Amino acid sequence: MCRWVYRIRQFGWAITARIREEDRALVARILPPEAQALFWRMAPGDQRHSLAVLRTLMAWGETHPALLKAALLHDVGKAAAPLTPWERALIVLGEAVGIQPDRSGCFRWPILRCWMNRVRRYRAHPEIGAAWAMEVGCDPLTVALIRRHQDALGPPGPEEDLETRLLRRLQQADRIH
Repeated sequence: MCRWVYRIRQFGWAITARIREEDRALVARILPPEAQALFWRMAPGDQRHSLAVLRTLMAWGETHPALLKAALLHDVGKAAAPLTPWERALIVLGEAVGIQPDRSGCFRWPILRCWMNRVRRYRAHPEIGAAWAMEVGCDPLTVALIRRHQDALGPPGPEEDLETRLLRRLQQADRIH
């Protein structure tokens, strides 16, 4: 039940997202101008989500520049396949009940085929976002964190490398928001 309440709240945040001047200043402080342009490509709901992830990491005392940049840009690839909050809700609800829409037989109908192509691009957003971040000159660690932000990680090991430690923190903050 808690998961459904969270998803309903998440939907509400997406359709009411507003970016304040202090948010703009924070983005300008963390990202260089070329990367800021990527951030502003995102839908307001994704911007708000990314700012929440960033603020959580900062509240936890995280200061690594690559992690903070990745927090703001981890979902930027979603701009390649803009879906409305309603479409996203359909995807989330379908996945919750075990429906994998891009494996269904709905490709016979052109309108659904076009929508499913957008869904596929949406699901590929980590790779797309990483490629865009690389194009605007983000450092390799930021790019790797964006690319891997949905990778499954096992339990923490005694000696994790920096990338894995930062990725784990990014995923923890992302799951909260």
